Amino acid sequence: MHRCVSLATWMASAIAVFVVAGCASIRDPGGAGTTWFRSAGDATRATFRGDKELQLSQAERDRRLETARVHYQEGDKRFREASRMRRDKAEPEFLKAAKAFGKAKAAHPGSGIAQDAQFMEAESYFFADHLTKAEKAYGTLQKEFPNSRHNDRAAARMFAVAQYWIETERAGGGVLPVNFTDEKRPWFDVDGHGIRVLDQIRYDDPTGRLADDATMAAAVEHFRQGRYSDADEFLTDLRETFTDSEHLFNAHLLGIRCKMELYAGPQYSQLVLEETAKLIEQTRNRFPDKLRDPEIRETIARASAEVDYRRAERLAVRARYREKQSAYGAARIYYEDLLARYDKTPFADTARDRLAEIEDYPAQTPSRLAW
Repeated sequence: MHRCVSLATWMASAIAVFVVAGCASIRDPGGAGTTWFRSAGDATRATFRGDKELQLSQAERDRRLETARVHYQEGDKRFREASRMRRDKAEPEFLKAAKAFGKAKAAHPGSGIAQDAQFMEAESYFFADHLTKAEKAYGTLQKEFPNSRHNDRAAARMFAVAQYWIETERAGGGVLPVNFTDEKRPWFDVDGHGIRVLDQIRYDDPTGRLADDATMAAAVEHFRQGRYSDADEFLTDLRETFTDSEHLFNAHLLGIRCKMELYAGPQYSQLVLEETAKLIEQTRNRFPDKLRDPEIRETIARASAEVDYRRAERLAVRARYREKQSAYGAARIYYEDLLARYDKTPFADTARDRLAEIEDYPAQTPSRLAW
């Protein structure tokens, strides 16, 4: 699984935190053909779901177990055969394996063999390049068997699928807005589906080893699409929840940029500016080793200067507004505050000129309509 890129690379592209080499990189069967269901005894000791299952006789349970075992063995056989075929010839056999595993799951629901069959059904769709069906099957596994021993591998597969969808859409996607032919991609909103899957990985297993990767990947994609509020939410979650993540520094750096994009201007709330300033200070205090890099140090300094510029702009706008109201005393307070705190900004010279201009003006001009 690719990890977060260096800061220099991120600053060049603003979004290249993750890279997926292409569909081929997520199709390698690796340990394909593994028989996850190990013995009839494992399934016999499994926990049954629902009152109906508990009311079954032992003979009926044994019959269902035998049926499930037969279908599972058929699916396992076809899966192994498909794994040995050329990739362009293996799809039909993988789909037959998925069908057999589905029958095994249906024959004995809620059991250990059903858990393994659900995972292998998802694997079969995955290697057949029916990625939408594979993602749905992995999601069903996580939902029905939340403590499954397959959780980590299922999450890795879902992560790969999500990244593939996002990368292909970023590269241009399909010709038509609606996909009718490609089994590897959803019908529509491909990158939206990718983000949804990443969020599902976080939700299903918030302490899993891929939870922080999924959070960062979703944040980067939201940022790329200009959804800065959503990106900021994911980045904040990563900084507060995954304090030992390898993406922590990039989450701070991208978070600074994201908050500045959220700033709407001097006529609106300054809360986001205060949050940005606080995040800049946290970044300096928490990552002093990163600041030894001249490029990173320059990046942080530019962000800090931009915050000061926006703060000075707000004071200048408010001072001018007070002047128009003939509230020269309030205007002088704003100009003096600007000079005291942000004398190195372009607004400082204007503030000096205006202070000299209104120096002798009364603090408040009397109303002409006063009785």
